[in-house]
Amino acid sequence: MADAPTARRTLVLASGNAGKLSELSAMLEPLGWRVRPQGEWRIDEAVEDGLSFIENAVIKARHAVRCTGLPALGDDSGLVVDALGGEPGIYSSRYAGEAADDEANNAKLLQALAGVQREARGAHFYCAMALMRHANDPAPLLATGRWRGRILDAPSGSGGFGYDPLFWVPEQRCSSAQLPAALKNRLSHRGQALAAMLRHIENAFETGG
Repeated sequence: MADAPTARRTLVLASGNAGKLSELSAMLEPLGWRVRPQGEWRIDEAVEDGLSFIENAVIKARHAVRCTGLPALGDDSGLVVDALGGEPGIYSSRYAGEAADDEANNAKLLQALAGVQREARGAHFYCAMALMRHANDPAPLLATGRWRGRILDAPSGSGGFGYDPLFWVPEQRCSSAQLPAALKNRLSHRGQALAAMLRHIENAFETGG
């Protein structure tokens, strides 16, 4: 194991996704937490063999905390499309294949929904977060978030990542990819889950729990 800092407010993000790191850092660092990706320890990715978002989040967090000795936050999120029986779900990042990029995943989603009418294109982003305080933590901190919307017929906007260009946010009358980053962070499934997780963190760490 590589040497790791022991600062009380260092949190390992159990992911190598640059988009997630950017979003989580923007929310946590103003509160005094330094978020570091697990890649700084040259950790192999965890084997995500759970059957739900929550299971995979716990698997990621447990793997990272065992390898670093620091509190670790695992996050598993994805897109759940009503007309597709919940697909792509936990396979959102590899919907079009293990090496698929965002463009390929979006193209497959549009193809799967070809001919589906607007009123039947409901969907939601779902996020589960798990924070393991130590390797044998029997009660990880858990939080979830759900963001409702629908799938567009074509991409719109250039911001965000993943399925953001296809996800219409009715209350904002634009796609997720067209939202300012700060607003997206507040409204999104990840923002909702993190807001709940921050309350858990306050109770668990600030009070010495």
